[in-house]
Amino acid sequence: MDPHVTDVKINQSQMRLYLDTADCSAWDSLMPLGIFYGITTNPLLAERAGLAYDGINWQDMAQHARSLGAQELHAQVVDVTDDYMRWAEALYAAGQKAGIDCVVKVPLTIDGIRAASEIKTLGGKVLMTACYHSKQMFTATALGADYIAPYFGRMHEAGLDAMAHMAQMRAIGAGSHTRILIASLRSVDQMVDLAMQGHDCFTLAPAIAAELVYETQTDEAAADFERAAKG
Repeated sequence: MDPHVTDVKINQSQMRLYLDTADCSAWDSLMPLGIFYGITTNPLLAERAGLAYDGINWQDMAQHARSLGAQELHAQVVDVTDDYMRWAEALYAAGQKAGIDCVVKVPLTIDGIRAASEIKTLGGKVLMTACYHSKQMFTATALGADYIAPYFGRMHEAGLDAMAHMAQMRAIGAGSHTRILIASLRSVDQMVDLAMQGHDCFTLAPAIAAELVYETQTDEAAADFERAAKG
């Protein structure tokens, strides 16, 4: 048995899944499944989708996300050393107009931590991102951040004991306001292992989302039922 897995109950009523992409065609394809609470994105994901991040119309993005049923849209602040308050205000305003909660993502750098403490005064939701170590949970909870996003796959690939860090973060944040939104997942199997620790908040790239909802044997069984029904 994995030493980092504990005997826990998974509270499905608290489960939150997010779609991790800036590709609106992926939004259109996957959001109608009805399993995603929201959408997360950042400059790298925008680049992969062929978008210039500083040219994104966040009002349009927020309205599009809301039209597909998203409850939250997470977007990363452009610059944590200059003009971040104006950017955050504009994102929150876009969400308010569209009827969706916009969440400002801020990296866990020294400048980012300082910026996040100011952004929090605007009253909107904040996510501390690019987490690579359980100690960063202390910072996120002290800031009163709504979320922290550990990069699980990247941590594992960097040779870190990612599962141990996730267990430690869960213990550090117990009873706090800050939810652990696990990012950079490489497989659904990783999600299952993390859920066995009690984690219930994940953001998934479209490929992992497709892996989550598709099962060959289920499709085969459904085809058998259909054939039987038709005689």
